[in-house]
Amino acid sequence: MFSSLALRNYRLFWVGGLVSNTGTWMARVAQDWLVLTILTNNSAMALGLITGLQFLPTLASPWAGALADRIPKRRLLLVSQGALALTGAALAILVIGGWITLWQVYLLAFLQGVAAAVDTPARQAFAPEMVPPRLIGNAVGLNSTSFHAARLVGPAVAGLSIAWWGVGPALAVNAASFVTVLIALMLMNPTELHPAPRVRDSGGVRAGLAYVRRRPDIMLVMFMMFMLGTFGLNFQLTNAVMATSVFHVGPTMFGYMGSVMAIGSLAAGLIAAKRTHAPLRLIITALAGFSAVSLGMALAPDIAIYLVLLAAAGFTSLTAMTSANTSVQLSTDPQMRGRVMALYMAIFMGGTPLGSPLVGWIGDAWGPRWTIAIGAIACGVTVLVAGLYLVRRNGWEWPWHRASEDMSFVALPEDVA
Repeated sequence: MFSSLALRNYRLFWVGGLVSNTGTWMARVAQDWLVLTILTNNSAMALGLITGLQFLPTLASPWAGALADRIPKRRLLLVSQGALALTGAALAILVIGGWITLWQVYLLAFLQGVAAAVDTPARQAFAPEMVPPRLIGNAVGLNSTSFHAARLVGPAVAGLSIAWWGVGPALAVNAASFVTVLIALMLMNPTELHPAPRVRDSGGVRAGLAYVRRRPDIMLVMFMMFMLGTFGLNFQLTNAVMATSVFHVGPTMFGYMGSVMAIGSLAAGLIAAKRTHAPLRLIITALAGFSAVSLGMALAPDIAIYLVLLAAAGFTSLTAMTSANTSVQLSTDPQMRGRVMALYMAIFMGGTPLGSPLVGWIGDAWGPRWTIAIGAIACGVTVLVAGLYLVRRNGWEWPWHRASEDMSFVALPEDVA
C-alpha cells in the first residue's frame, strides 16, 4: 500500500503535499464562510460564482499540459506553487486587515485558478516521473490519500480556527503551507527522477486532442468525469448551503462536514493505493453508488443521516476519480501524458465554471436540497450512457451503426485482463 513512500523523492513530494493540502482545505472552508456569513447573506449564487471563477482557468489546461510536456515539471511546479502562495497570502492579508470586499475575493479566486491551471497537469504528470512504471497506480492512490487525509483534518481545524480566532488565521495557514511544497521540490534529487521524453514537435494541444480522439476508451472516462465534476462534486457549495440554510449549524459543525466526507475519501484512497489496475466497470459502479448516495443526501431529514451519507459520498466519488485517473495514466503514452492529463483535468474541472453558478442558482430558486439532487440525477444519467457503451462494446450494435464506419474501440489494458 505504501511502496512509493520508500522512494525519497516521492516521500518528500507526498509530505509536502499533505501539509499544503491541509492548508488548502482550511482555506476553502474559511473562504466559503467568509462569503456566506460576512460578505453576503447566505448567497449560494455568489459562492457558486466564486467557485466558477476559481475553476474557469482550467479550460486553458490543455495549453498548460503542452507546457508541462516541454518544460521540466519540477521547475514548472516551483513557479506555480510560488504563485499559489502569493495569492493565498494576499487574501489572508486583506481579511486580517479588514479591507476585504466581494470583488476582491472574485479576483483572487480567478488568479488562484490561473496558477492551479498550470500546476495541476504538471503535478499529475510528475507523479509517474518519481516512481517506476509498476508503482504508478500506487503513487496515484497515495496522492489521493494525501489529498483526502488533509481533507479529513483541514476542514475541522478550519472550523475550530474560525470559531476561536476568525477567518483570517485559517487563510494565513494556507498561504504558509505552500512553502512546504517548495522546500520538498528543492530537496529532491534530480538524478533519481524518470522524466518523460521532452516534446520538441509543434503539435502541442492539437496533438493531444488528436491522440484522445483516437481513444474512445479515454473519451468515455473523460465524459464520466465531466458529468461528475460539473454536477456532482459541488460540495464546497452544497455543504455550505445545507449547513447554513437547512441544518442551521455553526462554523465548527460546517468544518466537521468536510472532515466526515474525507473519512470515506481517505478509505477509498488507501484502497486505491493497493490497486494495480482500474477497469472501466469499477468507474461505472462507483459512479452509480455516488448517484444513489447523493439522492439520499438530498432527502436526508437531519444532519446525522446527512453526515453518514456524506462519508459514503466521499468513498464512492473518490473511488471513481482515482480509478479514472489511474486508467488514463496507465493507458497513455509517456510523451503524451502531460497533454492528455491536462485535457482530462480541463474536462473534469472545466465544467465547474458552468456547473457551480448553475447549481447555486438552482439552490436559490428551488431550495438548497436541489443543489445535491441535480448532481444525483446527472450522474445517474451518465451511468446509463456508460452502461450502454459497455453493452455496445460487448457486441450490441447501435441501430444507426453503419457497417462501413470504422468504430474500432481501444480497450484499456486492465479491461482486457
